[in-house]
Amino acid sequence: MKAEDIKNLKIAVIGAGYGGAAAAKALSLLGADVTVYEQAPRMGEVGAGIGLRPATMARFRQWGIFDAIANVSSASDYFEILTATGEPIMKDTWPEFGDEKHTYLIHRRDFIEALVGVLPEGMVQLGHRLESIEDNGGRSLLTFTNGKTAEADLVVGADGIKSTVREQLFSDKGPVFSGEHAYRVVISADDAHGMVTDDNLRMYIGKGTKVYLLPLRHRNQMSFDITALNPDSTWAPAITKDELLKTVEGFDERIVAIARGLDMDTVNIRAVYDIDPVENWHTDSVVLMGDAAHSMLHHQGQGANSAIEDAGALADALVQAGSVKEALALFQATRKPVTDELQRISRQGWSEEEVNDVFPGQKPASQQPAEAAKA
Repeated sequence: MKAEDIKNLKIAVIGAGYGGAAAAKALSLLGADVTVYEQAPRMGEVGAGIGLRPATMARFRQWGIFDAIANVSSASDYFEILTATGEPIMKDTWPEFGDEKHTYLIHRRDFIEALVGVLPEGMVQLGHRLESIEDNGGRSLLTFTNGKTAEADLVVGADGIKSTVREQLFSDKGPVFSGEHAYRVVISADDAHGMVTDDNLRMYIGKGTKVYLLPLRHRNQMSFDITALNPDSTWAPAITKDELLKTVEGFDERIVAIARGLDMDTVNIRAVYDIDPVENWHTDSVVLMGDAAHSMLHHQGQGANSAIEDAGALADALVQAGSVKEALALFQATRKPVTDELQRISRQGWSEEEVNDVFPGQKPASQQPAEAAKA
C-alpha cells in the first residue's frame, strides 16, 4: 500500500500483550493511526522467564527498540538438554538470524513493560474488554463492556487464547487441554543451590516431568518451571507442596532442594492449553494474530516469538500489498504454514509410555486427530 494510504488507516488492536503491543509498534512506525484496547485496568504480567530468539531480536532492532529489550534481559549463547539426574543429552547454540546470534532471557513482566513503554502515551486504552465486533466489510464496529464503542478500518485480534474476536468471527472451538500442568516461579539466584552459573537455558527431562531452568542474572534471579503430565483440566488447579515435589522425584538433588524450598503462594500454577489450528485468520478488515490465531504449547519456546514475528509480518504485508484485504491474505499465507507446524511439533512433548501412565489407553496428542486430542 502507498504510504499515504497506510497513514489514513485507523487500526484497532485488541489486546496489549506481547503480540498486540508489538503490532502497535510495528504498525505505528508505518504512520497508521493505532489504538490498543486492553481489558485489564492496569498493565502487569505474572509468570516467569521466556527466551527471545535471534529472529525476534532482529525485529526489535528493525523497530529501533533493541536496547529497550536488551537492557532488561540477559544474552544466552546456547541451550542444553539433560536427563533428570543431570547427564548431558544435547547442547547447541541458538539458530542465528542475520547478525543476531543470542537468545535473550527476560522476565515476562519486564518484557511487556518494555514493549508497552516504547508506545506513544495514550495509545493503550486500559479497561476496554471487547464485548462484540461487527464486521461490515471495509470497516468494523467494536463495542466494549464499559459501554464505549470504536470504529476501525483494520482490527487486529491479539486477545489471546480465549479470543473474543476469534470466537465471534472465525471459530467457536475452545482451547484444548494438553494433559499438562505448569508450575512456574522466579526465585533468587541465592536460593538456586548453585544452578545459576551462566546465562544459558537448561532443560532436565524425567518421566512425565520436564524442568526448565532459565537464568535471569541481570536480576540475580532464576526462572524455575516444572511441566508435568496431570489429568486435572481445571484452568488454575490447586496443587500442594507434596504434589509438586512428587513431580521431581528422582531429579538432580539440587532441583529437588529448590522445589522443597518454594513458597507455594508465589508459584503460578496453571493447566496448559493450546488451540487447534484455525482454518482462516482474516476477513477483509479483521485479522487474528498471536495466541488468538495459533496458541501453542510451550515445549518449543515459540509462543511469544511467534507473536512478535506475526507483528512484523503484518506490517510487512501492508507495505507490500495493494490493499488491506490483500495484505491480510498475504499475512496469513506467510505465517499460517509456519505456525501450523509449530503448533504440531509443540504437541510432541511426551512419549506414548508417559501419556499412558497418566491417561491409560490414550496416545500423545501429536499422534491423534485434532478432535480426538481434545478428549
